[in-house]
Amino acid sequence: MRITFVLPTVSMAGGIRVVGIYARELMEMGHTVCLVSPPPRGLSLRQKFTLWRKGGGWPREQATQLSHLDGGRLDHNILDVWRPVKDADVPDADVVIATWWETAEWVDALSPRKGAKVYFIQHHEVFFYLPVERCRATYRLPMHKIVIARWLKQVMEAEYGDTVVDLVPNSVDKSQFFAPLRGKQETPTVGLLYSSASFKGVDITFAALRDVRKKIPNLRIICFGSEYPLTKLPLPSGTDFILSPPQDQIRDIYASCDVWVTASTSEGFNLPAMEAMACRTPVVATRTGWPSEAIRTRCNGVLVDIEDVSGLAGGVEWVLTRSEEDWKGLSSNAYATVAASSWKSSASMFEEALKNACRRAARKEIGGECTVC
Repeated sequence: MRITFVLPTVSMAGGIRVVGIYARELMEMGHTVCLVSPPPRGLSLRQKFTLWRKGGGWPREQATQLSHLDGGRLDHNILDVWRPVKDADVPDADVVIATWWETAEWVDALSPRKGAKVYFIQHHEVFFYLPVERCRATYRLPMHKIVIARWLKQVMEAEYGDTVVDLVPNSVDKSQFFAPLRGKQETPTVGLLYSSASFKGVDITFAALRDVRKKIPNLRIICFGSEYPLTKLPLPSGTDFILSPPQDQIRDIYASCDVWVTASTSEGFNLPAMEAMACRTPVVATRTGWPSEAIRTRCNGVLVDIEDVSGLAGGVEWVLTRSEEDWKGLSSNAYATVAASSWKSSASMFEEALKNACRRAARKEIGGECTVC
């Protein structure tokens, strides 16, 4: 098949990483894959002046930025300026895939010869900072939906009446994320991903860890992220912070922790939780995304309610105070939770979902045309 992914401005975001993985896997399977995206949006004069007043100097326009699509053999076409992707930017193909609510609008406007129209949904994008009604409208467009989690499939059916949705769960690269059998750290250690995005709940995690430190004063905190910590969301004292670590070093971070914690208020999936488990680290998480489906409390981690600071603190404390033998049991169960997953398996499911889209396009159930059906 000839397959085109239409993306927003690419970055180090997890959703972009997943698209890159599927693009490479589909190429390995013999498909022709093209990716199209706009460059970063230009700043308005007011935005530039605001940044200048804050002491950051006069900002320069940014043509590109680092992303998970860099450094490979992907056919990635970045537009000359930020604008909607149009027919002239996209090759004729068998399948064209939207990857974000705005790209769904663009793909919907493309001519049928660009391929059977698919919507790859990694979250229910109805956030307060987005045009919510436009976002909701994209889930009603005549496209074949591929979702990454059971809860998203349920939302597509319950809220948008779409019962023909393919579920293709994310996976973990066990050649990248692995760790040998181990015991507890000499110093009780907790890890997390730093993000200033409010739905990631890092402020909730920090509040919980302050409570944990009252009972475990020597608690060590490790976190990494793709942005410097903000003054409005400061790190707890003594936190070890790693900015944008190389991908092959992230497993060492996971494996240096006794527990991984995530307090998101909303998640499409939460791949770091899965990666931590692949590195034999139990996870304490809120009931959202993949953790809500995979974590069994006091078996491979602890699951708590969203925004439950005391519950989160109690879960972290419980894991850290297990005996060496009990902690090893948690660690082994965490690893077993993800042991059967693989990106090759997920890519095969993704390929079959694209074939489903082609068949549906041939029956005129969705937009676009496909010549390989």
